[in-house]
Amino acid sequence: MTLVLGLTGGIATGKSTADEFFEKKKIPVIDADKIAHGIYDIGKPAWKKIRDEFGEEYLNSDQTVNRKKLGQLVFTNKSKLMLLNEITHPLILEEIQAQINIYKIKAASLIIVDMPVLFESGAQKYCDQTLVITIPQNVQIERLMARNSLTKQEAIDRIHSQMPLSEKEAKATYVVSNIGTKKDLENKLEKLLLEIEAEV
Repeated sequence: MTLVLGLTGGIATGKSTADEFFEKKKIPVIDADKIAHGIYDIGKPAWKKIRDEFGEEYLNSDQTVNRKKLGQLVFTNKSKLMLLNEITHPLILEEIQAQINIYKIKAASLIIVDMPVLFESGAQKYCDQTLVITIPQNVQIERLMARNSLTKQEAIDRIHSQMPLSEKEAKATYVVSNIGTKKDLENKLEKLLLEIEAEV
């Protein structure tokens, strides 16, 4: 039996660190952000729709999508964020399903699906259980400002563009708080794996 665990959280809460932990354990990780990067490639359906809906000013001189400029727009404009999600989510979900099926054929006992907007996109329906990595908002703001060189307001705008962490926590099977060191998070995930493995 294969168990699909949906991994989510807020921006800068530590999902990538969790991915690294699972990968070290040889557990397959399907990363929605990596898939999203691929669907933006020149000539792909999402690239064409972004060009048509948002305009050529959101393309770089080499015709690639200007992710930074597009991000600045959608993180402060909910209707534009909804439009971008309508373009990208179905394509991302299609690829996630395809990758889940491949790992199931390979008889993986556990598959991680890392998707920042797992609940917002409805992707939890492809998962047997869900895990939220959470931190207090003041820590999240500090980490995001440091990681992405953002102002406090820019960090707050990005955080507010996502479902509140409290809502995600209420929907999740498991919640892991990431307020300590990287090692602390790894220890908590190790304990969680033992819990999950006992069920599989």
